[in-house]
Parts: sequence; structure tokens; C-alpha cells
Amino acid sequence: MIRCFVFASLAALTLTAAAAAASAQDLRQNEPGQFDFYVLSLSWSPSFCAAAAERSEGRSASPQCGARPYTFVVHGLWPQYERGYPEYCQVPAPRLDRGIVSSMLDLMPAPHLIFNEWDRHGTCSGLAPRAYFEAVRKARAVVKIPAEYVDLQEPLNVAPAAVEDAFQTANPGLSRDGMAIGCDKRRLTEVRICLSKEFKFHECAETARRSCTREQLVMPPLRGS
Repeated sequence: MIRCFVFASLAALTLTAAAAAASAQDLRQNEPGQFDFYVLSLSWSPSFCAAAAERSEGRSASPQCGARPYTFVVHGLWPQYERGYPEYCQVPAPRLDRGIVSSMLDLMPAPHLIFNEWDRHGTCSGLAPRAYFEAVRKARAVVKIPAEYVDLQEPLNVAPAAVEDAFQTANPGLSRDGMAIGCDKRRLTEVRICLSKEFKFHECAETARRSCTREQLVMPPLRGS
């Protein structure tokens, strides 16, 4: 009887754990077009290139890290659930036309980034490739980059909260609960902005909670400065 009770208890615990995992994962998981809002991820290109150069001992083959002085570039437009997110919703993903890739290089300056973002996130939008990248362009047009980051010529020490303040000032209607600051051990890496499917600023508590908690970060200057 004791053994049966133990087995029954273990089974109950297993079912409870499975139920908890299921509740944490959206029931629409990975169904194309079934999501709640977008996250527009804007990568601070000088930080990306500095980290890439460190990993490759000063050599970087990424087109993003050439002579052009990129500031914030689009890392991606990611469909999200209020809890969690879908990814790789079509495997294999529909192929991208090279013309679409070429048309996006002003916002996403590396072909491999465009392909990867389509495979992982774009396929979850429920949109055809051209429509998805048109959505990327619309989302980027909604967000104004603060003037102090447009032509950064010297390294800038910033607090994550100060970056949030700058984006709020430049973008009326954007709240702290609608964005998150990304960082590595010492650099600001990206700013994530939550947008509704209609490209309006959207509060996103789960995303905002993952904002960088370091007291100070460095924003490297534009390449060539």
C-alpha cells in the first residue's frame, strides 16, 4: 500500500508539473498569425560590431560592420504572446525572394540577419514574406530615435533608465512598461519596443521585466568616429 501511495503521489506531481508547463506555454503555440503583439528589437550597431571584433580578434566579415556608420538597426520584429512567444512556425520556411532581401538592407544591414529573422519570427506572423517585411518597415517608422543617439561621436556612459527616458521623450505614448533595454556585461546592446498589431505602442509587462538592471552601460560611438 505504501508503494502504491508513493507511485500515486509521484504521478500526481508529474501531472501537476506538466499542467504548469502547459499553462506557461500559450495554447496557440507556433500557429502562424496567432499572437498578441509585436516586439520591435533595435540593435545598437556599434555594440554589435565591438563584440564581433572581440570574438574574431579584430576581424569582422559582417556587412553591418563596414565603413557605413550605422546607429540603431532593426534586429527583428517578433510576434509575441502575453506570456511567451512563438518561433519557427513553418519548417521549412517559405523561401525569400532576393529582391526582398535587397530592399531591407537599409534597415537590416546583413542578408543572413534577414534570412534568420524570417525563418524564426517572420513565419509566425501569418504574413507572406513581402507583407512581413513591409510590416517591419512600418514598425520601424513608428519609433523615433532620440536625437542624442543619432550622431554619437564619443563613447557615452548611460544608465538604462536614462535610455528609457530618452525614448519616452522622443516617442509620446511610449511607457516604461512598453519597452526593455538589452545589455551585455558592459555595453548597451538593444532597445526593444512593444507594438500592437496595428503598430501602436503596447504595454508588455513580461518583456519590460527583462530589461537590463545594470547601473551603467557604455554606448560605443559610430564606426569611423
